[in-house]
Amino acid sequence: MTAAREPLAQFDRAAQHAAAVVIGEYSTSFALACRLLGRRVRVDIRSIYALVRVADEIVDGSAAGAGLAPAAQREVLDELEAETLSAVSSGFSGNLIVHAFARTARTCDIGPELIMPFFRAMRTDLDVSVHDRTSHDDYVYGSAEVVGLMCLKAFRNAGRAQPAPPDALLEEGARRLGRAFQDVNFLRDIAQDRDRLGRDYLAVDSTDGRTAVLDRIDADLAAASLAVAELPDDCRRAVTAAHDLFAELSRRLRERPGSERVRVPDAVKAAIVARAWLGFAPRRTS
Repeated sequence: MTAAREPLAQFDRAAQHAAAVVIGEYSTSFALACRLLGRRVRVDIRSIYALVRVADEIVDGSAAGAGLAPAAQREVLDELEAETLSAVSSGFSGNLIVHAFARTARTCDIGPELIMPFFRAMRTDLDVSVHDRTSHDDYVYGSAEVVGLMCLKAFRNAGRAQPAPPDALLEEGARRLGRAFQDVNFLRDIAQDRDRLGRDYLAVDSTDGRTAVLDRIDADLAAASLAVAELPDDCRRAVTAAHDLFAELSRRLRERPGSERVRVPDAVKAAIVARAWLGFAPRRTS
């Protein structure tokens, strides 16, 4: 490394550390799963999710808590998108979280075709309060499926000189796993989303409707599990742990149809992680 590159390398490390702090602050489960990733990909996955978390906070309460009206929230979100796209093109941002993401995007071949649908979905939260099936599917594609595809890009391309070619099985698995994660979160947070944010992502108004959502989640988890075996060795354990954690949440949501937020106890969570670490395949859901 030349002397001219050393300041950038130091800034890269600071940005990646900032991304890790964001992940640790907002998601202990995700931080735990990240520890199962190999060093080749761990930093990149944290950098992806840190940007996702920051964008989500703009529309989910932090900006409102600072007194920003919806129009101002949209402006901040638009600025974040523009800064992200610019940094991916140029290789630098003064925003540490954006810089960390841009570094990952440039090395792992994540482009505007994934970044822009994500921000478009985030803007939907400022405009749409109640979703029908079509708007739900559009939202989930942008807010979750493309994030799964970003992670897949990191799994396959981190450390490679040239990007790996697309793989249909892996891409389908990434999309369906992201979709399952999002719908589990929607069901877990249905009361909070309605009461605090005034949003209804699922429009579930009956027991049968709720069961149909859970059936769809389990089908997505089952389909995604088929792709896990094809992932690189240093990613498989972490993805298995995440898959099985959400499979356990789905099971508990079936058992507890009330409005109380379902969680996985720490002891059960530890057992799920241990099982994944030992190399077991993802748990069957259907």
